[in-house]
Amino acid sequence: MDRMNIKAPAKINLFLKILGKRQDGYHNILSWFQAVDLFDYLSFEKTGGKGIELAIDGDHSLPTDSDNLITRTAGLLFERYDLQGGLKIRLTKNIPIAAGLGGGSSDAAATIYAINSLYELNLAAEKFNDSGLAIGSDVPFFFSSGQGEVSGRGGDIKEIDLPTDYFIILVTPKLEISTGESYRRLNLGLTSNDANVKLYSCSNFKQLIDCIGDLGNDFESMHLQSYPVLGRIMDALNRAGAELTRMSGSGPTIFGLFKDMPEREDLIQITRGDWQLMTVRPITLPAWE
Repeated sequence: MDRMNIKAPAKINLFLKILGKRQDGYHNILSWFQAVDLFDYLSFEKTGGKGIELAIDGDHSLPTDSDNLITRTAGLLFERYDLQGGLKIRLTKNIPIAAGLGGGSSDAAATIYAINSLYELNLAAEKFNDSGLAIGSDVPFFFSSGQGEVSGRGGDIKEIDLPTDYFIILVTPKLEISTGESYRRLNLGLTSNDANVKLYSCSNFKQLIDCIGDLGNDFESMHLQSYPVLGRIMDALNRAGAELTRMSGSGPTIFGLFKDMPEREDLIQITRGDWQLMTVRPITLPAWE
């Protein structure tokens, strides 16, 4: 096999607790990650040349060199496993960039999966995770079932079973919020492994809302003060009938959870701001095929 096409899904954080800074400079977290049916599309082709070439459709502001997680991931695997020849990669970017939706991490995970298949590496699951963590803390999640209780720096994933019979509206304003700066501003104390969170299984949408309703996102209050537009987005989603509104990751995307699809008039009200709006559904993985 010399070619492969893959779709890489986005994720949301149903809640996110930051427990403290680790000795390695990363942070311990506790979060529920949920994959959604918003995808970047990647194609991979082995060539007889040398080196890794990345071309990007859509958003051309993204770098194509080692500053891009796809190129960096491919380079890491080529070096780690002494791979020969060349690789052409094309990305069609649909997931908003630096928006708290894990698009870059998902693209990196797709790259690991593709290179493993194209070069017949037969990597074990722990090798997938190790390679992913070398690129970014969120990468290992995308090798899971798409529903995970994520802890540690992101590599500790407990499979969970959550309902998928609801709608999610993602709203991304034109803001640039640095993840690194967000962590620096949190003013965390000593690292803890206890978030004092009581979690239980959720077999339906109502139970999901009851379980996570009070947990929140530890970045949220800080960013709501700094960026009032985020509060306006939450208000718009609540008026449209959202059962819960929350920030994903370190933002700026705000999402609303809806049992039923909102009326068209309610959606029009949300889009009156200069915001990108997408309606998605929760999914389980793998989504690679």
